[in-house]
Amino acid sequence: MNRTVRSVATSLAVGFALYFVARGIWWIEQPTVPLLMVVAIGLYLAVVNIAILGGAASVRMPLWSAVLALLASAAIPALVTFALDPADRTAPFATWYIGALGLLGVVCIVRRRFLVGWATLAVLVMEASAYLGLGVALSLGLVGSIMWVVVARLLVMFWDRAVRDTERLAEIQQAVSAWHATQRVRQRERRLRTQFALAVAGPVLSRVVASRGALNEKERLDARLAEGRLRDELRGADLLNDAVRNAIDAARRRGAVVTVFDEGGFDGIAEARRVEIRDELAAVLTRAQSARLIIRSARDPRVVVTVVGRAGTRSSGDDDSVDLWHEILRVSAAG
Repeated sequence: MNRTVRSVATSLAVGFALYFVARGIWWIEQPTVPLLMVVAIGLYLAVVNIAILGGAASVRMPLWSAVLALLASAAIPALVTFALDPADRTAPFATWYIGALGLLGVVCIVRRRFLVGWATLAVLVMEASAYLGLGVALSLGLVGSIMWVVVARLLVMFWDRAVRDTERLAEIQQAVSAWHATQRVRQRERRLRTQFALAVAGPVLSRVVASRGALNEKERLDARLAEGRLRDELRGADLLNDAVRNAIDAARRRGAVVTVFDEGGFDGIAEARRVEIRDELAAVLTRAQSARLIIRSARDPRVVVTVVGRAGTRSSGDDDSVDLWHEILRVSAAG
């Protein structure tokens, strides 16, 4: 799309440039110094083509080309003026440079050399006013050149803003697509983990239903462990591997109350570091002797997992002081 617009704009600019050159060549009266007129036309034709086509790989005009355009805009009105008799300086073929240099200013603006474009217009206004008079120059096309440059600047500004908005919308669309893909993956993972937990807890829960709660001590323990594992898989699956599951199971078998909360602490962490975090968590839980263990993973810039151990269970009247506090850092201390 951008390439097509650029091709059309380039064709129009070259076409207008050739039109103004043709006006300059179509002499009604012989110039007093024809060579100066020829030099002015040749200089303009060379400079405007360099400005339009030079450095075509980039939208922004090369600096040397912009400086050349500015110097040419100062030289061409003088060359045309001194080539003609004073009585002929307001003839249509003599004022071709007003529109031509207005076009050159537009090219500089479109190719993102805004200061040079405005400077080219300013030089044109000053020289045309000096050689023709401001009122005469305005009536012979200077108003149109000024309007061209102003409109070109506005169009470039709106175009650039539209491009930025389009790019921003594309980024938002990609982010939304990535978010949807992430959610689908997470939903699939939840289903798989739920199926895994149910495969472990299902037989015990079926036994509870079949016996209507009439369980012996071993079956009660199995049911409590199955319920805990099911809850862990649903609320803290990212924290778990086989070693962590075994450590939690061992803690519950000795009578500890274990609670697992995953609040997105693993987001943005590489898989290799996740493995290290789970291994460290398993080691901490294996050594823990607290009556109540709380394992929490939260979105913290420094700490990814916090393990808190309390001396008493929530329902007991024992001393409920903290006897274990362990933080696992987001970034390895060794790294």
